Amino acid sequence: MAPELTDKKLVERAKAGQKGAYDMLVRKYQHKILRLISRFVRDPEEAMDLTQETFIKAYRALDNFRGDSAFYTWLYRIAVNTAKNQLAANNRYGHVWSLNSSPVSDSEEPMPEPEALRDYATPENAILTGELEAVIKEAIAALPEDLRTALTLRELEGLSYDEIAQVMGCPIGTVRSRIFRAREAVDKRIKPLVNNE
Repeated sequence: MAPELTDKKLVERAKAGQKGAYDMLVRKYQHKILRLISRFVRDPEEAMDLTQETFIKAYRALDNFRGDSAFYTWLYRIAVNTAKNQLAANNRYGHVWSLNSSPVSDSEEPMPEPEALRDYATPENAILTGELEAVIKEAIAALPEDLRTALTLRELEGLSYDEIAQVMGCPIGTVRSRIFRAREAVDKRIKPLVNNE
C-alpha cells in the first residue's frame, strides 16, 4: 500500500476488512501511544501491554468510529481511558502513579526541559535544577486526575486544546480551565524554590 494513504482512507479500508490497512495505522501510531501511556504507567512492560490493549480496543470499536474527529485523537482517547482504568486498578492494589517513569526505549527522548534549566555551569545550578525538576514532578503527580491528564496531553504530548477536548470528551473551555488550574498549581509549588535563587 502507498505510504501517502491518509488515516481516513486506512480506516475505511480496515472497516472493509483489509487487515493490512489497520496494521499501517498501528505502525504509524504505536510509538506515540506507547509514549503517552508511559506518562501514566511506570512499568515499561505494563505500558507495552496497555498499548497493545489500546489497539485491540480500537480495532474492535472501529465500526463505531464515525470520523467526527481525527483518528489519532480518537485513538488517544482510548489510550488515556485504558491507562486511567489501569491506574484505578493499580491504586486498588496499592500501586502509585508516577510521572517519573523511565524511558520505554533508548531511542525515546527524555522530557524536555526549559532552556533556563539547562545551565549546569555551577554545582549550585545543578542542585537547583534537580530540586526544581523533582518539585515539578511531585506537583504534577499531586494534581487531580482531570487536571493532570489535561496538562500531560498539552505539555508533554503537545496536543492542541481542540484535540485534548476530543480526547477528554469535554468542551474546549473546560480544557483551558483545567490546564490553567494545573499550571497555577504547579507554579504555586515551584515559586518558593525559584524565588530563593
